[in-house]
Amino acid sequence: MFASQLRLQRALSNRPYPSPNTSIDSLPLPLSNYPRPNISMSTAIPTATSLTESALIPAQLSHVWHFIKLQDFHVFWSKLKSSDFVKGMSPETDIVKWEFKDGTVLEVKQEEHSAIDHYITYSIISSTPALSYSSVVSTVRCYPVTSGSAEGQTFVTWSANFSSDADAGVIEDARFKRKEALADLAAKVTEKK
Repeated sequence: MFASQLRLQRALSNRPYPSPNTSIDSLPLPLSNYPRPNISMSTAIPTATSLTESALIPAQLSHVWHFIKLQDFHVFWSKLKSSDFVKGMSPETDIVKWEFKDGTVLEVKQEEHSAIDHYITYSIISSTPALSYSSVVSTVRCYPVTSGSAEGQTFVTWSANFSSDADAGVIEDARFKRKEALADLAAKVTEKK
């Protein structure tokens, strides 16, 4: 070995990793002699943390909007066993407990409501069993179709914005549930009484 290589080897032996300025070609020993940094790669599938599902509901906006109240979701959503106001909360806060037929219980807080623009926004504030992500904010919005072959019907969107710790399974489950609920809404508003 040349003297310069020995000096480099001695200098590097006191370091756990080669200096960022050190050229790989100038390292005196094979790279396998140096410890590898402990870098863990995530096994999670990268995914967008927002989604929007939509449906064309064959009914007038005024009829569809009648069902879009957090406490009335059980009327159309077949997976819900009940949806009731949580008592004892502040009069300014609307919190509704959703009990699903599979035993899941969510408490949802109405964050926004507009009877003019026909939308509600809500967040989940508690869940049994616990959620695998930090938070989600969802919006259900209704639009009247005012022209074309679908005139007189209602276009409904149901969006969700999840925290960054929601994985692909969470997003796909939410997508499936929204599609199913929108299909249930369409069936409910068109059923004969």
